[in-house]
Formats: sequence, C-alpha cells, structure tokens
Amino acid sequence: MSAGPQKSQFSLLQERRFGPFFWTQFLGAGNDNLLKFAFTILVTYHTALYGGGDPKTTAFLIGAVFIAPYVLFSATSGQLADKMEKSRLIRLIKSLEIVIMLVAAGGFVFHQVGLLYAATFLMGLHSTVFGPVKYAYLPQHLAADELVGGNGLVEMGTFVSILIGTMVGGVLAAIEGSGPVYVAVCCVLVAVAGRIVAGRIPESPSGVPDLKVNWNPFSETWNNLKLARGNRTVFLSMLGISWLWFFGATFLTSFSPFAKEVLGGKVCIGGNVPASLILTGTVDDVRGYCKDLIDNVAPGGGYVMAFGTAMDEGKPDTVRAMVQFTKEYGVYR
Repeated sequence: MSAGPQKSQFSLLQERRFGPFFWTQFLGAGNDNLLKFAFTILVTYHTALYGGGDPKTTAFLIGAVFIAPYVLFSATSGQLADKMEKSRLIRLIKSLEIVIMLVAAGGFVFHQVGLLYAATFLMGLHSTVFGPVKYAYLPQHLAADELVGGNGLVEMGTFVSILIGTMVGGVLAAIEGSGPVYVAVCCVLVAVAGRIVAGRIPESPSGVPDLKVNWNPFSETWNNLKLARGNRTVFLSMLGISWLWFFGATFLTSFSPFAKEVLGGKVCIGGNVPASLILTGTVDDVRGYCKDLIDNVAPGGGYVMAFGTAMDEGKPDTVRAMVQFTKEYGVYR
C-alpha cells in the first residue's frame, strides 16, 4: 500500500482489497431501496392488498421504520466495527440479509404487510451495522493517497445503487399481477449475490479487540453526541450529512403519494423542446415541434412542455408560442 505512480481510483475496483468490498456495499444499498420503494409503490397503488391504510401515511411510516435502527443502534454498531474482525462481521451481515429478504419475499407473495414492515426494519438494522464497518475498513486497506478516491468511489456507488434499486423496485412492482413475485425473487437474488461477493473480502483485523461493548443504545448514543459536540468541525459535518439524508429520504418517500394524489398516476415529462429552437427558430417552427411532441406523447398521460436548460437570452415570441400552443392544442379531457 505504499505510494506509487498516480493512477485512477477506478483501478481499485480490480483489486481484491477494494473490489469485493465495493460490490458488497453496492448490492446492499441497492437492495435496501429495491425493497423500500417496491413496498411503497404496492401500498400506494394496491392499498387493499397491503393493509388498507392511507397511502400517504403508510409511505412515511415505511421510511420511519427503516430509519429507526439508524437512530437507535448507530453508536452500538460503531463499537462492533471496532471490536470485531471486519470481513467476518460483513459476512454475518450479508448472511442476515438473505434471511431478511426471505421474510420480505413471504410478505410480497402472500400480501403480509406485517412481514414487510419487519423486513424493512431489519434491513435498516442491516445497513446500520454495515455503515461503521464501511468507514473502518477502508483505512486498513488503502494507502493515504488512495483514501479520497476510494471514499469517492464508495459514495458514488452508494448513490448509483440507490437510484438503480429505486428504479428496479418501481418497475417490478408495477408489473400487473405478478409484480410482487418478481420483487420477491429479485430481493433474494441480490442478497445472495451480495453474500457471495462478501466471501472474497480480505481479512481486516479488529481495531480494539478488548473493547467492552456498551449494549445500552441510549447511553452510548448520548456519549457519542457529547463527544462530537466537543469538536465543532465533526459536529457540523455530522449535521450536514444528516440533513442531506433527511432531505433525500423525505423527498423519495413523498414521491409515490405525490405521483398518485397530485399527478393522478400519470406520467409528466419536461425538457423536450430544444433550447436552440427557442433561440433561433420561428414561431411556426416552435408550434410545429410542440404539435409533434403532443401528438406522439401526450395522449393518455400528463405532459409538461418546457425547454431543458436556462438561457441568458431568449426570444419572447418563441417562448410565448410554446406556452400558447400547448394551452390551445395540448389539453386532454
């Protein structure tokens, strides 16, 4: 791990000390969001089959159930990451994920909302325990000049996998009739794949093998908050990261009820009129382009007509033509 010639951080993906760990994290984060979003979609659009509650309330409840273990057990999980050999702990976590996803599969297939809530909570716990291991693992296997690139790759992978998991969960849940079965199978397969990849993670010695774990999550959380509060940089960083995840989780949780209640379950598309057409085209050019878009896309769904970029200079006539023509021609009743 000595410093050598400068190379791209993506080369780390080919090395055993980083690649298996990266893909284990990637698959786990994707599976979290596949489960959550598929569950949210099903309770939003098939309420009678999954509990019969208010979809708006249920969507936020799913998010709260998933987040609860982070609040309760993050400090305890940090102690486990310090005390245990990390590759062994990761494999235990990924084995647990397979069991959790089998519980979730039963919930999806047999429409048992209680099993799905239990699986959601347990997947939150799974990710809570994995989080500290993730950040403790990298310094043991990466050189000082690789840490920034390695951390960047892990964060990039996390958000890409969240996006993919959310998309796959939504697409599978929307399949008429057999959607829940497809979701169940996919969740279990991704969990198994994560466990297989985790088997290649190299050994990572315990940082504090003699640590006595404080199993009281409340006192340990309070101790960690007091410790962080004593370092302004750490405390403000913690608040900033917490706000990022809070905002993202709130937005994602709100999306399904918003799509159903406000948009009526229809598709809305924006940014389809080229800015170049607005800048250089004529009024007739804009009207003709908008007519083609509406004819090809709008029937059967909502349609938002807009150009997809900001412009310092524009032609008021062409912008007005886009808006007026859409009002005249693009209203479907």
